[in-house]
Amino acid sequence: MAASLDLPNPLDQCNVLNPILHGMKTYDLNLLRTLDALLAAGSVTGAAERLHLSVPATSHALARLRELTGDPLLVRAGRRLVPTPRALALREPVAQWIAQAAALVQPPRVDDLASTERRFVVRAPDGFAIAFGGALGAALAIEMPRAQLRFVTETQDDDGALRDGRVDLDIGTFRPREPEIEVVELYPQALIAVVRAGHPFAARPATARRYAAQLHIDVQRRPGAPSAVDEALAAHGLTRRVVLTVANASAAPVIAARGDFVATLNERLGRAMAPGLGLVVVPLPFLPRGETVVMAWHPRHTADPAHAWLRRQVPAAIAAASAPRGFRRVSGAST
Repeated sequence: MAASLDLPNPLDQCNVLNPILHGMKTYDLNLLRTLDALLAAGSVTGAAERLHLSVPATSHALARLRELTGDPLLVRAGRRLVPTPRALALREPVAQWIAQAAALVQPPRVDDLASTERRFVVRAPDGFAIAFGGALGAALAIEMPRAQLRFVTETQDDDGALRDGRVDLDIGTFRPREPEIEVVELYPQALIAVVRAGHPFAARPATARRYAAQLHIDVQRRPGAPSAVDEALAAHGLTRRVVLTVANASAAPVIAARGDFVATLNERLGRAMAPGLGLVVVPLPFLPRGETVVMAWHPRHTADPAHAWLRRQVPAAIAAASAPRGFRRVSGAST
C-alpha cells in the first residue's frame, strides 16, 4: 500500500540554501552537516568535536562552503569566530534540512501508530471476519484510530495480490506460490461434515467409503488449491462425487439443509451454523489431518511497524476467542 510523506520543505520557505545546493555536483549531506555544526559551535575546533572529524578536515569543509556561498560565513573576532549575516540567515533552514534528511532514514516509532493513516486489506475466508473481525476492529480503534481494516473474500484466483500490494495480509489454508512470501501458521482446523436431520449418512459412523458414496457440496475458495479431503480419499483409492461447488463456505451448510447433500467445512464454522439450520454434525475420523490456517504477507511489509502491529493482533484475536471468559485480551498484545 502506497504511503506519502507530507513534510514541510524549508526550501519553500527560504531560498538561501539554493546557491549551496546548486553549486554541488551532488547534494553532499555531510557538507551541510558540517555547516550546521559550524553555525552551532561557532568554531572549527568545536564543530570538529561535534562531527568526530579532524580539525584540518573541518577547516577544509569550511573553505569549500565559503567558496559555494561566496561568503566567509565565520569571521574572527579576537580569539573566536562570529557568524556573518549570511550565516545567521542559513542557520534555521540548514537545521530543518538536516532534521528532514535524518527523518527519512529513521524507522517510524511505535508511538506513531496513533497518527498512522492506512487502509489494511485482508483477504480471508468468509467466516474469519465473522469470528475475529470485531476483536481486530476494536484493537484498531484504540491503537491506530486513523486506520481502517477491509476484509475481502477469496473468491478469485489472484495469486499476485500480495506481490502487487493489493492485499496486505492473506489468511487461509492455501499454499503460496511466490517463493518470497512470508508465511506463519495460525491454527489447525479439523474438518467435519454436516447433513440435514434424518440423512442416512448420519445414521452410522462415517467411513471413507460411505463418505465417498454421498452427493457432495465442495467449498473451493481458490480454484486449483489442494484439497485435504480429496487427498485423504485418494489414499484409500476413492473419489467423491461433487454435485455443487461454492466459493463461500457459509453457503454450503445452507444448501445442505435443503437437500440430500453432504457439506464438508471447518469445524468452527460448521458447529456454529448447524443448530440454526437443523443440521447434524458428522465427524470424519478417516481424515488423517485437517487444514492449517496460515497468514502470509509480502516481505516489503516485514519491518513496517503498522503492519507488524496488525500481524500481532491476528493471532492475539484468535487466542482471545479461544480463551476462557475473563481472560480475553487483544489490544496491546505482545510480539
